[in-house]
Amino acid sequence: MSDDVPMTAEKRDEQTEPSGHRHRFRRNPALNLTYRIGVGVVGGLVLVGGILMIPYPGPGWLVVFAGLAILATEFEWAGRVLRFAKRYYDAWVEWLKRQNLLVKALVLAATALVVAVTCWLLGAFALVGGWFGLDWPWLQSPIFGSKG
Repeated sequence: MSDDVPMTAEKRDEQTEPSGHRHRFRRNPALNLTYRIGVGVVGGLVLVGGILMIPYPGPGWLVVFAGLAILATEFEWAGRVLRFAKRYYDAWVEWLKRQNLLVKALVLAATALVVAVTCWLLGAFALVGGWFGLDWPWLQSPIFGSKG
């Protein structure tokens, strides 16, 4: 089956041998609902965590795709969103590869700015400054305020 044709969890279960835990859950409406809610909660939490990690160095996009993949095991819409997100992520990466060094440096600088502002807003600079005895007012987070 091609990637362009979405397959719902129900269709997938109909095509496979009716065995395993998922088949038993589908036969019992209460268990099926509980399972789908569990998948939705876990997948949603992973997805939100990934979205929060996107601007930072590390596996942000990988976690987003993992959250969508978890959701896609039970929800057809998540499979469509996953394919859409992968397509546009790949297009972004290919576009960035074709750019000259200046554009790549600007993207890197914008990413570094997002990380620095977030660290300042969350009070990371004041925390680390405190380790070294630096109590400069501009290190304090405007969200969490000063210590006094």
